[in-house]
Amino acid sequence: MIVALIAAQSENRVIGKGLDIPWKVKGEQALFKKITTGGTLIMGRKTYDSIGRPLPGRTTIVVSRNPELVLDGCEVCTSLDAAIKRAFQIGAPIFIAGGGELYRQGLDLADEIHLTTIHTNVDGDIFFPEVPDAFVAVSEEKYQSNIDYTYRLFRKRGEENAI
Repeated sequence: MIVALIAAQSENRVIGKGLDIPWKVKGEQALFKKITTGGTLIMGRKTYDSIGRPLPGRTTIVVSRNPELVLDGCEVCTSLDAAIKRAFQIGAPIFIAGGGELYRQGLDLADEIHLTTIHTNVDGDIFFPEVPDAFVAVSEEKYQSNIDYTYRLFRKRGEENAI
């Protein structure tokens, strides 16, 4: 089963400012939905709080240090490793969906990275890590919107058919 990171970043790699996403781009969230529907989303508690609910058509696993945390419609695990083990049991595609700390932890575990770059620079305090040389872009799609963006799929070297 493939473990993938999925994120949208600005040109300067910002993914968030506090609990907010610092842009509104028409169509970008629809792309996220298209890619992740039917899968299992793994996210940190702050990312979950920024969304405020489990997303329809996907299983949501929230990673929290608080073992007592209960979130309606979600499963809660106390580590990324535990969340990935649980996601493998579920058997659907696995997407690590933020935030910054889970992305950093997940880079070594990921087979793929779905990365959308919003073509703007924004102020923020949460960043997507640099894509390591262990990954290569295998596809790229450019989108025109109120703020243009580019979606790229990266795969670990050795598992790719590079573009």
